[in-house]
Amino acid sequence: MAQEFIIKSPDIESKINQLLPSQGGFQPGVDFSASTMVIPIVDLTETAEGSNTRQDLQRAFSHKSSTFFNINNTTTDMANTPGYYLVFGNASTSNSDGLATLQITDGATTKEIYQYVVAAAAREVVIPEVMVKLEAGDTLQGVSSTGFLGHRICMRQIADVNGNLVDP
Repeated sequence: MAQEFIIKSPDIESKINQLLPSQGGFQPGVDFSASTMVIPIVDLTETAEGSNTRQDLQRAFSHKSSTFFNINNTTTDMANTPGYYLVFGNASTSNSDGLATLQITDGATTKEIYQYVVAAAAREVVIPEVMVKLEAGDTLQGVSSTGFLGHRICMRQIADVNGNLVDP
């Protein structure tokens, strides 16, 4: 026979308020209870969110979802919609050292995510795959420090700011 017991936890109450806003969240005077009975759970989250694509395939690039930037001697705004982005690329130089940077700005403060020094002798640096989260008001930027440096970036949004996956 299963046992019932009451749980009083501000952390659990907060999570219930976050996850169940349509139910009014955790109401004062209502006890949250648990049971020792084992109940199987089937996770239908992906289907309920409208996505039936496997999570690993969510990272795929497609004609519709990918954006390519060729940045040369300038700062380029690449994304400003809140969410999660997958970014990769390379930087190359023709005859002098250069600096390639990925950064996030909120309009007042700029923070570098990655910075690459591309030496003329090396000619090219590969920018590894990077996941970036943009909050409201943030802008992802690519920077090329010189006209001799080509900073080529490919990116796509993989999820909205709440973590709901975006199909490729």
